[in-house]
Amino acid sequence: MRIVVAPDSFKESMTAVQAARAMAAGVRDALPACAINQVPVSDGGEGFAEAIASAWAASWREVSTIDALGRPLTAGFGLDGHRAVVDLASSVGLEHIAPGERDVMRSSTAGLGHVIAAALDAGARSLLIGLGGSASNDLGLGMLVALGARCLDERGHEVDPVPAEFPRIRSIEVEPARRCLEGMSITVAGDVTNPLTGPRGAAAVFGPQKGLIGPAITWIDGEMTRLAGVLGLSHWACRPGTGAAGGTAFTLTAVLGAELATGIDHLTRVVGLRKRLEGADLLLTGEGTLDGQSLDGKAVSGVLRLACECGAPSIVFAGRVRVDAEAQQRLSDLGVRDIVQISDPSEPLESSLRRGPNHLRRAVADAVRHFSARGDRSSRTPSDIL
Repeated sequence: MRIVVAPDSFKESMTAVQAARAMAAGVRDALPACAINQVPVSDGGEGFAEAIASAWAASWREVSTIDALGRPLTAGFGLDGHRAVVDLASSVGLEHIAPGERDVMRSSTAGLGHVIAAALDAGARSLLIGLGGSASNDLGLGMLVALGARCLDERGHEVDPVPAEFPRIRSIEVEPARRCLEGMSITVAGDVTNPLTGPRGAAAVFGPQKGLIGPAITWIDGEMTRLAGVLGLSHWACRPGTGAAGGTAFTLTAVLGAELATGIDHLTRVVGLRKRLEGADLLLTGEGTLDGQSLDGKAVSGVLRLACECGAPSIVFAGRVRVDAEAQQRLSDLGVRDIVQISDPSEPLESSLRRGPNHLRRAVADAVRHFSARGDRSSRTPSDIL
């Protein structure tokens, strides 16, 4: 058999690369002679840079930077010749901020700017940036300032580029950042189509998971609308995708001229996933939580869609499974034969997350063994095993 292993990350348990390794080990446990093709994936958030770097066989560079609250941490980027890949989540992602510490009003994307600058210093002339999982809603101004821009008040004094200080900003000098990136080709890979502002904007849709509540959401949305005007780019605020990562996509595209692409679609092209799936006997994919959102632009849905087009049946693994009848039918239409929840609901969450790789390995071995024993691409559907 030829099996393609293409999981996303299992948040707080495994990166996509670690999940792919656990899956491959499970396949070998069941079918030692099986041909395995590992292709870890991401829709632009956690693990995106690592997944791309793995596909490129790029070197991995670590860099000292800061998280969204300004605390030191180490992040990384992949470098392959003159092209580099970075993701926001590894530096200023929500994953680095405990729920009780989240403070959007004081959070910034400056850490992402430091990683981008390190990639430039390493010789990158082409940059792929994954956006997703952001802990901030700063319009990407922290990143912009880290690259040389300045936010100024009415007297020309510099202002800290965090939402709490937004009302003091009267002008933004962007030219130093543009000069820093002069000659650089930038592509932004995001997993959302939301605009910068409005009822479907960055603050309204994604603010609550970062700790924002009603009045603060309305206030930040209004300030971002005003700052888009300060930049002379109000017409960009309603464009799809500019709300990604708390408006960081807006600054990268409208101010710095980056090209915006859908994260998973771009990744599948970069890694040549279609070619790997053609003629495959089975696709194994998965993520931390499989629910209705998984089928709307997320990594797993993109991989399943491509496998379906290539005629490869699929098995999906998840730490938690929360799909209704409609989602089950959609999964079945995409060629999914089994959905496997790898964890025992009675196991404490902390233990389940820690033991995730072992749970995944064992679940994959069992599922592949059963699939092989059936001897064909049977008509078993997700509803049969939920």
